[in-house]
Amino acid sequence: MQNIWRPKKNKRIYIVSGHYGSGKTEFSINLSLKILEERELTALVDLDIANVYFRSRERQKFLESKGIRVYSNAFGYDITADLPSIAASIRAPLEDQRYSAVIDLGGGTSGVRILNQFRSLLDPDDTYLLHIVNANRPDTNTIGKIADYSYQIMDEIGIPVGLIVNNTHMLRETRPSDIIKGYESCLVNSLALGLSEPVNCVERRLMPELEAHFLKFNDFKIFPVELYMRPTWLDR
Repeated sequence: MQNIWRPKKNKRIYIVSGHYGSGKTEFSINLSLKILEERELTALVDLDIANVYFRSRERQKFLESKGIRVYSNAFGYDITADLPSIAASIRAPLEDQRYSAVIDLGGGTSGVRILNQFRSLLDPDDTYLLHIVNANRPDTNTIGKIADYSYQIMDEIGIPVGLIVNNTHMLRETRPSDIIKGYESCLVNSLALGLSEPVNCVERRLMPELEAHFLKFNDFKIFPVELYMRPTWLDR
């Protein structure tokens, strides 16, 4: 398929932000694995320190088996240790120019605010801020709400959004109509911010169906993803 999106080669640090339930963590894992294809030293920085569910550090063993370093709270991976404490070692991949780093932020403005303590380590020319959107979630189910949150993110950390990522889904019940719905809303916001067209996360099982469905779109950028975070027993 044409228009497969790939990470920018001139960016070293990717900040993944979005509202609760947007799928930031799933996207962050897939993005880290994609970057690893071209950058040997790749790290995933988990700054979602207060959320009890679906944190990227829960897949630390898997990610490190692939060669991705995972940095998280001061207690490492322990699902019972949810004290909001950040490990000092998180600075390492942000300071080390040899690394590409994906920063998985928490949801809402409070989740974004945590990044401010690392602002001095973020070179604007080297950093890419992504706004992940699930238009099926109540906080981002209208064009206006998506726009409001984009501005909240930028106001909070002083870094412009570089890309809006349409991750509209219903987990394993996702259909092409969900993706279209999110694409249309994200496109309006991308144009309003002066950005390129949004990137669309598409679960690989839906790719054959989308091949035919999106022929009418000239520049429909796709980022194929796998679901690593959702246990299969939740769907039984």
